[in-house]
Amino acid sequence: MRWYSKIAAAALAASLPLYWSAPAAAQTAAAAPAAEQRAPVTILVSIDGFRADYLGRGVTPVLTRLATGGATGPMHPSFPSKTFPNHWTIVTGLYPDHHGITANKMEDAARPDETFTMESDDPFWWNAAEPIWVDAEKAGIRAGTMFWPGANVAIGGTRAADWPHTLTGGTRPEDWAQFNQAITGAQRVNGVLDWLRRPAAIRPKLVTLYFDTVDTAGHTYGPDDARTTDAVAEVDRQIGMLVDGLKALGQPANLVIVADHGMAATSGQRTVVATDGLAPDDYHLVEAGPYLSLTPAPGKTAKVEKAMLGKHAHYECWRKAEIPARFHYGTNARIPAIFCLGETGWLVSNKPGKAKESGGNHGFDNMAPEMTALFIANGPAFKPGVLPAFTNVDVYPLLRDLIGLLAKPGVDGSDAVFREVLRR
Repeated sequence: MRWYSKIAAAALAASLPLYWSAPAAAQTAAAAPAAEQRAPVTILVSIDGFRADYLGRGVTPVLTRLATGGATGPMHPSFPSKTFPNHWTIVTGLYPDHHGITANKMEDAARPDETFTMESDDPFWWNAAEPIWVDAEKAGIRAGTMFWPGANVAIGGTRAADWPHTLTGGTRPEDWAQFNQAITGAQRVNGVLDWLRRPAAIRPKLVTLYFDTVDTAGHTYGPDDARTTDAVAEVDRQIGMLVDGLKALGQPANLVIVADHGMAATSGQRTVVATDGLAPDDYHLVEAGPYLSLTPAPGKTAKVEKAMLGKHAHYECWRKAEIPARFHYGTNARIPAIFCLGETGWLVSNKPGKAKESGGNHGFDNMAPEMTALFIANGPAFKPGVLPAFTNVDVYPLLRDLIGLLAKPGVDGSDAVFREVLRR
């Protein structure tokens, strides 16, 4: 991507440093009581739906400065390129097939009367993997989450089936906030800064911060609309509030700024019906959109497979076990039996699209350029550098490095891509 080359070539002297240390002589000459020497905090920021090339639109002076003075590069989401699977991958280092959050909407044979949605906080759905804030808390490192999918879940716990659904066991961050879209970006930033104003003993050392407005604009208007660019500019100003607030506190920070996926333009006129020739009672539909997933009804498997499997105009369908290996997807029990993936920009459904519908969506091939996500790392732990393309399973090992935890065996990611830009 050419915009990465432009950032790498920009003169570092033209960018404002995020961190500054007074010359040694001035430090020793100061007669006033020394200010608290704060250790760096690690702040993981998600800008949902921030496609990598949005950084080249000329409306992101803060993010561009952070990218120029830090480490940046094209980051591929994991498959499927959806919000909840990828947020959970970023904080666990596991592909969705392995951490169990395989989609934004899921079913599980162990809970036949329930459906997972983006409001589900029963640990049952989440317990297959421990996120970075649980690792931190168990190591005695205080964590605070200003929104993040799964951050409100008592990981490792159980919830009673009957009201009042009493929770037993489990670990949450020491500080956490329940997601509410009405809480503005500025309020979210101020909440994080308030945590960092605390005395050292109760101040988080690992923080997450989440913004959803760019994703919302991308879905509503499409990635190329001026209103989406306006949302990009607004979140850049909110990142600027964070940077300024950290400076005012004298709080050094290693900022890891990511997106969960990109965004592609979609239209009701680019909708294909994958279930032609089938009756509604031949299958149970789980999801439709950039991809479609369903389970044949009892006794209907042969009929459904004959109608659907194979490559078609603008989409392709597989049995779950035959999804191409490059997607690292298809072994988890929560993935339905038949899976169809649309060509980027095309929607796959069981009914025709509405001709006047337009906007944007994600969930397509995770290696499609339109799905490429933002990645910037800036702070005392990082040297400036342009990274080769990598997949977001690698962010979790980086976070462990930043908060001082040893590498965790058994994860899908590695910190290898970051080693040249980390100050050891």
